[in-house]
Amino acid sequence: MSTVDSATLLIDGPWQHRFVAANGARFHVAVAGPDDRDAPLVVLLHGVPELWWAWRHQIPALAEAGYRVAALDVRGTGGSDKPPQGYDVPTLSNDVAGVIRSLGAPGAAVVGSGTGGEIAWAMGALHPDVTLAVAALAAPHPLDVRANVLASFQPTALRRLAYLQLPSAPERAMTQGDLVHRMLADWGGSPTWADASVVEVYRDAARIPFAAHSELQQLRWLLRSAPRLDGRRYAQGLERAVPLPVLQVHGGRDGLRPAARSALTPGVRARVSSSYRYELLPDAGHFPAEEQPERVTGLLLEWLAQVLSPSASPRP
Repeated sequence: MSTVDSATLLIDGPWQHRFVAANGARFHVAVAGPDDRDAPLVVLLHGVPELWWAWRHQIPALAEAGYRVAALDVRGTGGSDKPPQGYDVPTLSNDVAGVIRSLGAPGAAVVGSGTGGEIAWAMGALHPDVTLAVAALAAPHPLDVRANVLASFQPTALRRLAYLQLPSAPERAMTQGDLVHRMLADWGGSPTWADASVVEVYRDAARIPFAAHSELQQLRWLLRSAPRLDGRRYAQGLERAVPLPVLQVHGGRDGLRPAARSALTPGVRARVSSSYRYELLPDAGHFPAEEQPERVTGLLLEWLAQVLSPSASPRP
């Protein structure tokens, strides 16, 4: 197996690559839009097995609309640091809050997909001081998931997630085998939505030293923490959420999570949302920003125009 230098994934485009310090680590962000700290900030968080490049379609469109955009490599992926620990959602949300502050913004709309969507939900509860609004793609609210874990995943996805709990073998399958391709194909709306060039980018991302293990640690924590004290503390933190504007987007063909279990249940909605919009994309899978980029970009632009403005400020 050949490893990959993370610098090769600083892909050129209508954005700039920056490194910022936050929460005791260094993070890579692809930034675009006005070079003005008063411009409204939108932070984009990818899921597993992606990296910042998952938002390549949305970054230029949001920047052109006047938003300051920061697509983050979350801890353990791409050009960001890959420490041996810190892959629990509270730490990952601390990372994002620190990045927002390091970028000099008083607050941001946080948009996440997949595991990035889980972090976005957590931001609204754990860091309402820097979170103006939350958009979650392919990510039911974690309190709804914890209320009924088995119903929150497709049966075939549960078997894959169980396999990912094993030590070492899944890492080898990501770096030496076809596990990255299988995740993209099986969880997407169509087995062929990701062409060879897309698969190669994410396969290379997994081959960066320590990246595959770090990504899998995110998934392992999500499943293993539920009965533990750290998981219970996380759930208690989610229950103290400050209601914020929320956009939720789900693919009707999501191979990881069934559409019927994706929308907020009434009790959770009353706790976390001051205004709520749910959009189902019937033909999309678990990666809607890449599978249906024009539709997702349009939804984000329309929603952001309603909830974020240059005069917006974080809640006290």
